[in-house]
Amino acid sequence: MAAILVVDDAKFMRVTLARILQKADHTVAGEAENGKEAVELYRRLRPELVIMDITMPVMNGIEAVRAIKEIDPGAKIIICSALGQQRMVVEAIEAGAADFIVKPFEESRVLEAVARLL
Repeated sequence: MAAILVVDDAKFMRVTLARILQKADHTVAGEAENGKEAVELYRRLRPELVIMDITMPVMNGIEAVRAIKEIDPGAKIIICSALGQQRMVVEAIEAGAADFIVKPFEESRVLEAVARLL
């Protein structure tokens, strides 16, 4: 299956996503807690997919999407948002994110989004 980079400032969310992905036989290639770490890890690991929170310290998800797309225009990125962040989701899609999932995560929705992009 796929090597996926999981990015969220909340450890609990990273653990939750990792469990969902590993249960579906995907590999968590790495974890980052902010956009800056995500960009550095993307550059080093070149995962097949990135699942990234939109609201994070240091560098937010939108800025990180832009930076990753500069490194690799073909990067596949799913953005995570809380309800009520529609404007930010639109901005992330415009920056290059391919899909979005809403927190709290529904396992089926996460896996559908992953399957669509792989």
